Amino acid sequence: MKFSESLKKNREFRKVYQNGRFFTGKYLTMHVMKNDSELNFLGIVVSKKVGNSVVRHKVKRRIKECYRLHEERFNSGFDIVIVAKAKSTEASYQDMEKNLLRLTKLHGMLNENIANSGH
Repeated sequence: MKFSESLKKNREFRKVYQNGRFFTGKYLTMHVMKNDSELNFLGIVVSKKVGNSVVRHKVKRRIKECYRLHEERFNSGFDIVIVAKAKSTEASYQDMEKNLLRLTKLHGMLNENIANSGH
């Protein structure tokens, strides 16, 4: 990912949960908080409620790929935590992608100039 780093520490996730805003979709919940950086920091959470390790890893890979493909369309300077719901195992890649983009738009993170150019 070109414009993003990973959230790794528990305290980083907790900070976003406590201080950020969140919106919920059918398959995902997205917590977002402004940071003082030129980068986005991304954390993905897939709990054991979603399924076994193989299923959880598949969901995590799909979310990460959806984010990576649209990363240039997102405004920078955010800490982002994406939480997969149990229903996310039923979602196709396209459904997951639509859900992620809708949540991103609700948070005001989508750069409309790039989004309208057809990328």
